[in-house]
Amino acid sequence: MTGALEGIKVLDLSRVLAGPWTGQLLADLGAEVIKVERPGCGDDTRQWAPPSLPDGTAAYFLCANRGKKSLTVDIAKPEGQEIVRRLAADADVLIENYKVGGLAKYGLDYASLAELNPRLVYCSVTGFGQDGPYAQMAGYDYIVQGMSGLMSITGPADGEPHKVGVAVTDLFTGLYAANAIQAALWARQGSGRGQHIDMALFDCALAMLANVNMNWLVGGAVPPRLGNAHPNIVPYQVFKCAGDGHFILACGNDRQFRSVCELIGRPELADDPRFASNPQRVAHRDVLVPLLTAGFLAQPRDAWLAQLDQAGVPCGPINTVDEAFADPQIRHRRMQIELPGLDGEAVPLVACPIKLSDTPPQYRDAPPRLGQHTDALLEQAGYDAEAIARLRGAGVI
Repeated sequence: MTGALEGIKVLDLSRVLAGPWTGQLLADLGAEVIKVERPGCGDDTRQWAPPSLPDGTAAYFLCANRGKKSLTVDIAKPEGQEIVRRLAADADVLIENYKVGGLAKYGLDYASLAELNPRLVYCSVTGFGQDGPYAQMAGYDYIVQGMSGLMSITGPADGEPHKVGVAVTDLFTGLYAANAIQAALWARQGSGRGQHIDMALFDCALAMLANVNMNWLVGGAVPPRLGNAHPNIVPYQVFKCAGDGHFILACGNDRQFRSVCELIGRPELADDPRFASNPQRVAHRDVLVPLLTAGFLAQPRDAWLAQLDQAGVPCGPINTVDEAFADPQIRHRRMQIELPGLDGEAVPLVACPIKLSDTPPQYRDAPPRLGQHTDALLEQAGYDAEAIARLRGAGVI
């Protein structure tokens, strides 16, 4: 089988996470993705260890660079700029996350490359976008989580704001960028022209607040921090149970709530006017939640999960990462994969979660060694062995 994006060529000049996440998704979907890296050191995340593979490649780098080819080029040198231009001349997509205007001084900005290749889809990923008062500011996931309001709603109600446990604004931006790239490729089918995509972590972080945004825009009240509770649904949170256990209850309608009340031996709560509907339960959560908590303390986690599941009430455990990978559903869905590394040892990876019936994701190669494909790619671009040796001697590659 071939991938959905078979025949699409992508130059990935990005580093760290948001841009590389975009490139990896496109590679999973069948595109040829060429990762352009600095000679000698490469993507910063190659050194973000421990843990790392025996060859020293950091686990962090592995998370976002599967299926790519690595080309080392010093774009600060004119010869390096020429290499990128040659590759861009027949590329479909270019991804970059330099500071605004950072590539213009090398003649590798959108305006310059669009003259060379009008069909090029050029995706810029920055912290705050190509314009506006913050355009020149460096943007990092942690900072953007704080500025966007995400941290203000994350963490215990009576504690300090917390960040999400992974760089979620980087990841969301990467997903939005991949979606935008595919939209631009589709638009090119009709127009014959590529376009410039301007992706900002700050924009994406705000957009991903979803219903919390609308609570503010419609209701006018600043959304509070609720810990593990839901702002619009009650009971929909973590509950403590016997034996120091915890589980998640996601009660989304009145029927489910009645079932919960019956299971904890408090059927009268479902008929209490304070709790008869979800809006009433939200208004009286401070009264209801302690009553439910007292009921759940009667049994351990697994007993509640079995009974709630039998009653058709959504619930689930709070797994550690190792428990998640051991889950039979994750195993059935083959979300953990292995690909052979250059030394022959298997490299453990996480599968793409997209399931396509006719054009499934392609897992062609493990994340590349630094510069692994440099010579082959330069040969394809028209450089002979003598020219490649000269470029290497001059520190261009």
